[in-house]
Amino acid sequence: MPTPDTASADAVAAQLALAAPPRRRLWSWLAILTLIALVAVALTVLGTGQEEPVRYKTAQVRVGDLRVKVSATGKLEPITQVDVGTEVSGTIQVVEVDYNDRVKTGQVLARLDPDQARAKYRQAEAALNLARARVQEAEATVTETANRLRRTQDLIAKRLSSPEELDTVAAASERAAAVLAVAKAQVDQSQAQLDADRRTLDKTTIRSPIDGIVLKRQVEPGQTVAASLQTPVLFTLAENLAQMQLKVAVDEADVGQVAVGQEASFTVDAYPDRDFPATLTQVRYAPETVDGVVTYGTLLSLDNADLSLRPGMTATAEILVGEEHDAVLVPNAALRFNPPKADAAKAGGGLVAMLLPRRPPSPKRAPEADRRTGKGGKVWILREGAPTQVEVRAGATDGVSTQILDDVLAPGTEVLVDVERRGAKP
Repeated sequence: MPTPDTASADAVAAQLALAAPPRRRLWSWLAILTLIALVAVALTVLGTGQEEPVRYKTAQVRVGDLRVKVSATGKLEPITQVDVGTEVSGTIQVVEVDYNDRVKTGQVLARLDPDQARAKYRQAEAALNLARARVQEAEATVTETANRLRRTQDLIAKRLSSPEELDTVAAASERAAAVLAVAKAQVDQSQAQLDADRRTLDKTTIRSPIDGIVLKRQVEPGQTVAASLQTPVLFTLAENLAQMQLKVAVDEADVGQVAVGQEASFTVDAYPDRDFPATLTQVRYAPETVDGVVTYGTLLSLDNADLSLRPGMTATAEILVGEEHDAVLVPNAALRFNPPKADAAKAGGGLVAMLLPRRPPSPKRAPEADRRTGKGGKVWILREGAPTQVEVRAGATDGVSTQILDDVLAPGTEVLVDVERRGAKP
């Protein structure tokens, strides 16, 4: 029975034969038969050609513990760090401490030239003494006018003085009392000025406010410091380097998983083979935006009894945010794996399918997004030598393995994770 292709070829041949001159019909028939033979040979070769075999790499579904961690980077800093400055201007006369020196509360760190402050103090002291002398003078005047007023009142009682004189003496007594009040106020004012000048003189000696260690010394003898607009920082002190904290920036996508009390560990470049334990103590609400990336400051407390860690070191922390025991786990590579497309001719469409482009498949949601929602993942297994897709519900992941929340995969099942091709058979 002729096939559609053969019938089409015969029809074309008949038309060519009819259209051709009689002497050329034989050659036309020969050309058509040759073309049909070549097409048949090509189809035979394509149909019997050996496909390149595909060898799949597999991994087993296993049962184990899953530790989910959030990674973040930050810097080490002392729990208590104080910038020591000066509230007065002047010239540094002497510096008593240097980098890494341990200091006690009240210990002298540096001294400013005290001459100007001392002169102002003496001037205020003299003004106070003058005000006190004026108080004594005013008190004597008050006593004098009070006695005069009493005598005038006795004379008035004996009708030996006029009322006008009594008024004059009474007014003088009141004025004396007012002068005394002014003199006492001037004493208070002078005392306040003296106290202020005494504090200024005391501040020319810069002392440590805490027990700690000198991290920075930003002043040298002979240097002039000006405190007119803001307090210049002369020293930076850390209270206790044995107890430090690590401030890391947690991404906004992960901040919902972290909480106070969670355990963590971190590493620093100075000790790449050492893990330092830490505990999460604070997650701040205020966002920090750098280059369009929103993060939240998170503090980790740590023990630095051996003083191996130093302020300012960059650290990479991993915060343990979840832990699953006896979970069914598959490698993340299995969730990302897609088998290679079948041969075009084998998939259907024959020669036309190989020559014409196929419509691209619709995009699918990334496995990472599926794992976030806990559903929609898929893995591939071999059944009768062919890859078969299995829908799974994926849960938490540690970046290497992912928990499977349903029971469609039994422990020990081989899942496809990759392919490796061998050369075609000769």
